[in-house]
Amino acid sequence: MENNDNKNTTQSNNKFGHWLKTSITARMIIVGVLTMVLLIPLAYVNILIEERSYRQQNVVSEINTKWGNDIIIYGPILKVPYKTYTEISKLNEKTKSYIKETKTHINYAYIFPEELTTDAKVNSKSLYLGNFESAVFTANMELSGKFNKVDLSTKGIKDKEIIWDKATMLFKTTNLKGIKTEMAIQLNNKSYLFETNFSENSQHRLDELETNFIGKSLLDDSFKFGMNVTYDGSEQIKLIPVGKTTTMTMESNWADPGFIGNYSPNDETRSITEDGFKVDWKVLSVNRAFSQQYLKKLPNLHQFAFGTKFVVLVDEYQKSERSAKYGFLVIGLTFLLFFLIQTLSKINIHPFQYLMIGLALIMFYTLLVSISEHSNFLKAYLIAGISVVALITLYSKSILKNLKFPVFIGLSLTALYSFIYVIIQLENYALLVGSIGLFVILAIVMYVSRKIDWNNG
Repeated sequence: MENNDNKNTTQSNNKFGHWLKTSITARMIIVGVLTMVLLIPLAYVNILIEERSYRQQNVVSEINTKWGNDIIIYGPILKVPYKTYTEISKLNEKTKSYIKETKTHINYAYIFPEELTTDAKVNSKSLYLGNFESAVFTANMELSGKFNKVDLSTKGIKDKEIIWDKATMLFKTTNLKGIKTEMAIQLNNKSYLFETNFSENSQHRLDELETNFIGKSLLDDSFKFGMNVTYDGSEQIKLIPVGKTTTMTMESNWADPGFIGNYSPNDETRSITEDGFKVDWKVLSVNRAFSQQYLKKLPNLHQFAFGTKFVVLVDEYQKSERSAKYGFLVIGLTFLLFFLIQTLSKINIHPFQYLMIGLALIMFYTLLVSISEHSNFLKAYLIAGISVVALITLYSKSILKNLKFPVFIGLSLTALYSFIYVIIQLENYALLVGSIGLFVILAIVMYVSRKIDWNNG
């Protein structure tokens, strides 16, 4: 009885083994399971790329902190104190009656210039720490313009309430650490030094510089101003257009500028070459939604800032990340190719051999990331692609026992990796080209698989 049971078990095992070897359905299940299993190391590859990208950001931030951070300029601004009054009632304990008292408050009016002209000459370069690159620059900025005679009557403030002899000039900016010259402003040919007003930095707050009192005589009429400042900075320069008419000209040796913010430079005068760029902006008061005078406190006008970002075009990790997103497609199509060859040629391919091929495909991405840190993306992609295609082609030769199928596999993988590289390089047409390519691949698979007898197994 026991012998019969063992015999039945052996026959069942033989039938199951024969089904695994000969059934198309069994092969499809095995290939599908292996594809899903390989998503685990592929996910770790994506995590590796993210970690290296974060490392790059941290290193770039370290470079920028040592050299000088980005620059935002807000000013110059005329700060004028004025008096306001409130009446309060106090109880007189002796008479048991209320006495009215007038309390004086000191507030400030902030007045923007009528004209603001900025001329920025920027000498840019790349700084490296290990394999990581950041764009840094030294910017020499000349600011000039004029203020109209102070008139706060439209704000309901009479001249007699203004404390004329306590007026000062303000200049708000980021990156005090990067300033390389003494900060002063010329008002009608008289120089006034800026001093730092301590303030806690935050994302929406600028450091504040303020002069000593500028005197009443200057404010009796309109007056001109001029100032120079030299910065060591990184990544970007932005200006808030506080002038009723604001113009800025920027000239640099950086070949890859990105114009950012609320306003674009003039197209007619824009010049960008391999040796650098020269552009200019003009912003009128009607182009922005804020006034020339504010009482009590300055508004946050960051949203109106404009300027230039000094772009490092080569972002290898971003390209590697985009490439890795197609990892599932590469593994799936490669396995499909071997599955069709196995089914049509009746050559047996073991699941372990599928696994080795899948791991070789995963290695493409680790090679790509590691090599691109020491070279450009194209060279890294070529080296990683050629290495993996050659490895899988040679390995498939030992599996398939002939030459034509391995050569076909090598050519197919080369075409697939080339197709993915083209998609990575495209921006506006990536979806279109990718969709057309996948449609063509699907059509080829449908054409090739038409001869397979799906009812057999």
